[in-house]
Amino acid sequence: MPGADASLCWLKSSYSSEEGGECVEVAFDAVAVHVRDSKQALERGPVLRVGPAAWSALLEAM
Repeated sequence: MPGADASLCWLKSSYSSEEGGECVEVAFDAVAVHVRDSKQALERGPVLRVGPAAWSALLEAM
């Protein structure tokens, strides 16, 4: 999918590396959870959008 809305507030995973090369970021809005690779944030790279139930299921499975 195309890049996410610029108004989203992105949070970096606490499990991301200190060097910044392997970072996952998430943002939340009223209807979806948005997930992206921080290396592609400036290029408005692809964003995975999932519903809240799917996000919860993913976290429970980890």
